[in-house]
Amino acid sequence: MNRNQVLPQVQLSAEPSALKKVDFCAPQSYQGAGFLAIDDMPRLAKEASSIASGDGFTWHIQTHFEDSPGSEPHQILEMDLKGCLHLVCQRCLQDCTVDLDEKRRFVLVASEAEADAYPLEDEEQEPLVASQHFNLLETIEDEVLLSLPLIPKHPDGFCEPHATVFGLEEGDEGMEERENPFNILKNMKKNS
Repeated sequence: MNRNQVLPQVQLSAEPSALKKVDFCAPQSYQGAGFLAIDDMPRLAKEASSIASGDGFTWHIQTHFEDSPGSEPHQILEMDLKGCLHLVCQRCLQDCTVDLDEKRRFVLVASEAEADAYPLEDEEQEPLVASQHFNLLETIEDEVLLSLPLIPKHPDGFCEPHATVFGLEEGDEGMEERENPFNILKNMKKNS
């Protein structure tokens, strides 16, 4: 590729079906933005505890080429994701809204071997294997799933722990009434 060549910029369609086949092998850059409802991302929909109208994620994608020392320029994909999803709070076991605002940066590589050889130390960007039928919708969904908290919960002070979270059954008085297992050891020591 000629380093002085001006590449055409293609506008990505906001339609979910159009995002399933993007040609990242073509010598052009891309940009686009849109909104994806939770229903457009089936794996994410399975994680949601409830889906309200307006739940989903706005996305903005832009690619450009950056010079790479000793090799051809690399295509860089920058992705911004912002939105919300309802998950089960692991403290009170009720719905809680999880807001996400993520920025990701990827370098598009030609093969799986090149992706595997990509340095793990580079925390600023991850490799993605480019193809003529790249599923950008799936990549957006992957990034949302990876951004979800491992233990979703309301902010501190917003809710109280549910009794079953800590193994207490309804009607139990609490942890104070249970016998301390170390008391048995203490009594054994006194008797010897």
